[in-house]
Amino acid sequence: MPHKRWLYALWLLFIGCFALLHAFHLSADFPDHTPWTGDWAKYTDEGWYGNAAIRAHLFGSWHLAGDLNPAPALPVWPFLEWVLFFFTGVTVQAARGLAVAFFFCSLLLSYLLLRASGPHWTALLAVTLIVTSPFLYCFSRLAILEPLMMTFTLTALNLALRLPRLRRPLAASATIGLLFTLMVLTKTTAVFLLPALIWAMAAPLRRDIRLAARCLLSAAFAFAVSFGLWMALVIHLGFFADYKYLFSSNQFIKPREFYWPFVSLWWSFHGGLWVDQILIPLAGLIVLGAALAWWNAGVRKLLLDPVFGASVLAVAGTLFFMACQNHPQPRYFAVAAFFCFFVVAKGAGALLDTPNDTRPPRSPQRILGWAVVALVVLAAAFNGLQTLSYAAHPEYTFVDAAQRLTQYIDAHPNGKRLLVSSSGDEITLITRLPALCDDFGTQDLASKLARYQPGWFAAWNDLDPGTLEDIHTHYSLEQAASFRAFDDTDRNLLVLFKLHPLAGGQMRSPDRQNLQIPLPGDKIDINVE
Repeated sequence: MPHKRWLYALWLLFIGCFALLHAFHLSADFPDHTPWTGDWAKYTDEGWYGNAAIRAHLFGSWHLAGDLNPAPALPVWPFLEWVLFFFTGVTVQAARGLAVAFFFCSLLLSYLLLRASGPHWTALLAVTLIVTSPFLYCFSRLAILEPLMMTFTLTALNLALRLPRLRRPLAASATIGLLFTLMVLTKTTAVFLLPALIWAMAAPLRRDIRLAARCLLSAAFAFAVSFGLWMALVIHLGFFADYKYLFSSNQFIKPREFYWPFVSLWWSFHGGLWVDQILIPLAGLIVLGAALAWWNAGVRKLLLDPVFGASVLAVAGTLFFMACQNHPQPRYFAVAAFFCFFVVAKGAGALLDTPNDTRPPRSPQRILGWAVVALVVLAAAFNGLQTLSYAAHPEYTFVDAAQRLTQYIDAHPNGKRLLVSSSGDEITLITRLPALCDDFGTQDLASKLARYQPGWFAAWNDLDPGTLEDIHTHYSLEQAASFRAFDDTDRNLLVLFKLHPLAGGQMRSPDRQNLQIPLPGDKIDINVE
């Protein structure tokens, strides 16, 4: 009917306008005063995971021996950035624009995924929840790994869903295996999405077990070959130490109490509230309700739905990863958020879309369905207003701090124009100042300092005693300047130090002297803690 077409047209226009908000003010800070203020991604990850592309264009070599080099383990994102920078130059806007482009791809792929197994309106509902989400607005605009991994994941799921209708399902399955390789080489946590991918392949083929098994074997073989070839190349070129280091650097200390996994799992579940305090609990209630009412024919249909099952498994895999790590971070939910919104949309569709249903319009199921839709619309309206507020008030404190820090270094020469900082790669992306990472690397900081002899060091708010000890083996520190940025009370002041080599090139030994405290020759005004 014409009025229905107009309604859908207006709905698409609404989605398009909110989607475009993600592409404006790309150099702006991660918004201040959000519930995710402490996530380190906004200080570090854009630089860390793109540093191979940044270095290759600015300094002629993508690899910096002894420093953090994630590219051997995670090559896909820096490769795409490397290609992009030939056309745009190295800029933070270009890197973030690439992430937003993949976010746009994910919107289309999300629609296609839900449309393949449900009505038009449920697909649009899921996309609406994605574009209005302030959580996804904040994290999809960062040049981090999640937007690209989500695009590969949704591409693989779309292919899996259509296997029964394809003329060459084995070739398509092999493509899914290759896509899984790209997922893992984009972000290693993609391995926790494997159950979701297997379900999406097997569920549509459950009436043909032999074909399902052949398709799964084809995908597994393609993954094994492609991933094996990459690993052989990494080992052959001598970068296996960098590959291994990525995993060892992400090992967090676990509590000694035997019950810590349960506490960690609870915090991982609780962390879902970072995404949305209405929609995430609603998604959980839909899954719980479906599990309790499995005997109902309509509910069984929902539980066997490839998209619904894959979404539940994807969220479960993400929570399991965070529970094992005992280190939940908001950005880890950037992938799970999509799948939670899929669960909500599919649940609403299952309650309201019942073809050939003889039940009256006011049946309890339909009333519940309309209640769910009303709650979803309310949440989307609230989220949309918050997203509009973030988009309308961009701030540039970190870009300004990075530029002022670089200008200070250029105006006050002090040895080599090389900065050591946990946010060093991020600053390099913004201002092209060469940097080393003080937190991570295949060599300890003391060895890197001796090797590269930097002239500058920057810390957030205070000094870590271990870092100070490493610096003291070769240098004394002079606090030179500070720059306000962001809103995190633990990291809202970027403090710059000059590094002065010890007289006569001597070295201090931590065995003979406590190097974790300010020493004679230092000028340190911030706390060491």
